[in-house]
Amino acid sequence: MKNLRTLFLDELADIYDAEHRIVRALPKMVKAATCPDLQAALKKHLRETQGQIKSLEQVFKSVGVKAKGKKCEATVGLLEEADEIAAEFKGSPAINAALIAAAQKVEHYEIATYGCLVEWAGLLDYQKASVLLQETLAQEKNADEVLTEVARMGNNEGAMGEGEDSESTATRPAPKRNGRASVKTAGRR
Repeated sequence: MKNLRTLFLDELADIYDAEHRIVRALPKMVKAATCPDLQAALKKHLRETQGQIKSLEQVFKSVGVKAKGKKCEATVGLLEEADEIAAEFKGSPAINAALIAAAQKVEHYEIATYGCLVEWAGLLDYQKASVLLQETLAQEKNADEVLTEVARMGNNEGAMGEGEDSESTATRPAPKRNGRASVKTAGRR
């Protein structure tokens, strides 16, 4: 019978596969990045993702199930898109902005998945699983914020090629957001 536990385990297997795929994809993104801050952020998240896999294995164990992945079609598609973007923008001033956008799409998928898993673990009274999943959700949200900050450090504006803007970004005032100057960021609208 299909119930919340079945759905929880299905999504848990989905994100377990996704995290394995992300571990394989992040080194390629690091290599494609030309911004040292972006490279550092991606390397840090690679280490976190490796830890998240171990955490997911603990979640499976805590609910009495052997850790097993189920092909995550969404992550497959997002990572294929990231590969295409990296190839298309290689050598361009927009490469880092493109990689940040691709990485944030993956982060947003993970945030949505972990958010659901946290709620479902609570409803199912899987206390240990809930704590572990909340920790991972916090890491994913932080990774997204770090990517946004790297974008704000000039990677989005640096992506503007010659002739795209008649006014130099050095002389144009940054737009105001929440009372402080900022630039538009990848993944935030």
